[in-house]
Amino acid sequence: MEIRKTKSEELEVLLKMYEHARRFMATHGNASQWENNYPSPQLILDDITEGNSYVCTEKDQIVATFYYKEGADPTYMRIYEGEWINDSRYGVVHRITSTGNVKGAASFCLNWALEQCGNIRIDTHRDNIVMQHLLDKNGFKYCGIVYIEDGTERIAYQKVVS
Repeated sequence: MEIRKTKSEELEVLLKMYEHARRFMATHGNASQWENNYPSPQLILDDITEGNSYVCTEKDQIVATFYYKEGADPTYMRIYEGEWINDSRYGVVHRITSTGNVKGAASFCLNWALEQCGNIRIDTHRDNIVMQHLLDKNGFKYCGIVYIEDGTERIAYQKVVS
């Protein structure tokens, strides 16, 4: 598998992946995390334009996508009922999803992000048990509660490569 920046002409592929993810989450007890067709096409295009949207490919087919950026993220400025592992420079991963067709694609994406800066923060919905399991399996540590822009609670994780 390989990771590369997303091209704007791949927007439709990503939109279909996110639609698949919403259906998957709904059937696995997490119907409310990405409501109202989140992420919007404009948000994804903004991610692409800003150079923060990535795809994971296998044999020239997109099998996963995610947002990655190094530097402070407003969502992670305050954490409740816990604390971050450290206050060092970190990268963030948001909106990670896969087609489900290639085993290990999401883990590959997380490991790629860790290789970039060695310190990753990520959050997920309390009902997203599948993502929580993925993060636990990949060595991420539960750190506490954060609130996203709309005020919704998320559980926060961090992994630091020593």
